[in-house]
Amino acid sequence: MITRNLTEIKATLPEHVTLVAVSKTKPIVDIQEAYDAGQRVFGENKIQEMVAKYDALPKDINWHMIGHLQRNKVKYMAHFVDLIHGVDSFKTLKEINKQAKKHNRVINCLLQARIAQEETKFGLTFNDINQIITSEELSELENISIVGLMGMATFTDDKHQLQEEFSSLKNFFDTLKTQNSKLKILSMGMSGDYPLAIENGSTMVRVGSSIFGHRNYIA
Repeated sequence: MITRNLTEIKATLPEHVTLVAVSKTKPIVDIQEAYDAGQRVFGENKIQEMVAKYDALPKDINWHMIGHLQRNKVKYMAHFVDLIHGVDSFKTLKEINKQAKKHNRVINCLLQARIAQEETKFGLTFNDINQIITSEELSELENISIVGLMGMATFTDDKHQLQEEFSSLKNFFDTLKTQNSKLKILSMGMSGDYPLAIENGSTMVRVGSSIFGHRNYIA
């Protein structure tokens, strides 16, 4: 099932869109099946779980941290994480830089923009992001690289609302890109809304249940 789902999804994606297979809560055997089918980018939302999977699985996997990030746990993944999606404070950037420096690495990061109307969603305002991107302090953090933005839309079936949220982030992203050539990634869209996110400019989608099936519990 996993191989078939993965093949079908990849067949629908434009070449410029990266698929992150969201493997949180899923066993190693499932990830290995997706790996054997050619998938190399996987997303986890808990650092301890991602570390265990990193240790057990092939080392050419690109691991993305997609969940809300606790600063005191950055050190556990700093030696291998490929991309951190949900950075929502300058303090977190400083901690990532500190831990990356210990391993002589530059860790790629996405700033999380708050685009959803739900108050439970994390993220920075567009103004906050502007201030971070243009700050002199940021230029002093030599072991991180902000390579794009991430946004999570409201959990709704209202396509008009989703379109507004996605397009607002895309427009802001395009404006930022004129000031910063490092910005290449716009991570928007999950299993329920990724086709619409791609229509609105997403270059990276985070898809879990459509590949691995529904989870038995919320994580």
